Order: sequence, then structure tokens, then C-alpha cells
Amino acid sequence: MTRRLGRSDLRAVPEARRALRELLRHWGRPGTSEIAELLTSELVTNALVHTGQDAVLTAVVEPRRLRVEVQDFTARRPRPRLPEVPDDEGTNGRGLVLVQSLADAWGVRPQGPGSKVVWFELGADAA
Repeated sequence: MTRRLGRSDLRAVPEARRALRELLRHWGRPGTSEIAELLTSELVTNALVHTGQDAVLTAVVEPRRLRVEVQDFTARRPRPRLPEVPDDEGTNGRGLVLVQSLADAWGVRPQGPGSKVVWFELGADAA
């Protein structure tokens, strides 16, 4: 599955979750996509909010793993961080910490000049 996500269009977040849920339903593991959906939401949100650019979501399902990648068009590398001062809702700044905590593997790789891919993997039993 590959989806192009429009610049700063946060409606892409629930659409990405639905598309991933549908992909995982056909994978034969219905009802087990909550972690995958949460982590995908975090990567998509980060790409759209923090870059101000378009992004591309790619999800690949293999018999034993799920790999989700979000490519954005800035070279600036994201860093997991805990918020120093809690915001009003206490929710901002934790996306990559969640990815780091819940994914079996994750990382960032350059994707040509001025572009990067942030990715995570989940084993079939966790997806």
C-alpha cells in the first residue's frame, strides 16, 4: 500500500489508519492492528505537522512482519523526546517515544537529497 499525503492535511491521519486497518484485515489478523495504527498515526502526523511538506506512506505486509514507512521532504532528522513542559492536554511531543517503545524496530534513513524516511516494524504477533 502506498498513499501520497497532502501538505499539512491532517485528515490524512485517520485515512492512513483506515487504509492500514484494511491492509491488515486482509493479512488475516483482524482486530490486532491497534499498535500499528497508533504508530502509523504518529509518523504521519509528525511528517505533516513538523515539515509543512507532502509525505508518502508505504506499508508492506510480509508473512512475519509489517513495515510502515513515511517519507517526507526535509532532511532534518526527528528525535524522540519527552516534552519538557507539558502542554495543556499533555499529548504533544511523545510520538517518537511511543514508536521507540512499541515498535520491534524503527529508524530514520536519508532518501536522496532533502528527503528522509522514518519507519517502524512490527512482528506478526504484535501488528
